[in-house]
Amino acid sequence: MSAKILFVIASACSLALVGCERESVANGEEDSPPPAAGDPYANNKASIDVWLERLEVGSRELYSARVQVADAVDLPAGARVADIGAGTGIYSLLFAERVGTEGVVYAVDIEPRFLKLINQRAEDLGLDNVVSVLGREDSITLPPASVDVVFISDTYHYFDAPEAIMRTVFEALRPGGSLYVVDYDLKEGEMPPADKRHVRAGREGVAAEIEAIGFQKAEHVSVPGLSENYMLRFRRP
Repeated sequence: MSAKILFVIASACSLALVGCERESVANGEEDSPPPAAGDPYANNKASIDVWLERLEVGSRELYSARVQVADAVDLPAGARVADIGAGTGIYSLLFAERVGTEGVVYAVDIEPRFLKLINQRAEDLGLDNVVSVLGREDSITLPPASVDVVFISDTYHYFDAPEAIMRTVFEALRPGGSLYVVDYDLKEGEMPPADKRHVRAGREGVAAEIEAIGFQKAEHVSVPGLSENYMLRFRRP
């Protein structure tokens, strides 16, 4: 079985969709300038190569420390994991190796070209436990209580409707499940670099927003290799 693209659009969707035929996704890739730093989809024609050059570079902390970040996420064998804002699949593929053949990783993104790339990478690596899911700006489009762990890296500050989408995260997690959020560590009174000026809240603000949804109090997770970013862990009661 190869990785599948699931277009989860209607709220009536169920996990039975995992067995559906792969949907086709138009390439839509043309040579064009990189998107603006504060808007990941400002230029929807940016080619996948442009994204790879931007996201998978050693100078980007969340790429250089990707193994340490993945190691910090508690993923038992057989776990069901949702990687929200999966992008090029950096973490989805690492998680797929960790949960094993009995587990599954739902790579969720609102950009179909990323999902196509993740599918191809998973197939090249022989990983048949990665399922690509087309999300929406206000929903991760996963059924209730369908996953054990949700992971959100370098994505939370891009949410246009954080309360709405985090409610769908809460619903998708089974009771007792964990949410991990990795984001830029914006300090109070600090002028962030130009490419981070769109970050609207520091870790305390992010924690308060997520706890207001109903998650239990945040726990800071120390990750070797992270200095510009932080990891918070929340639990669903």
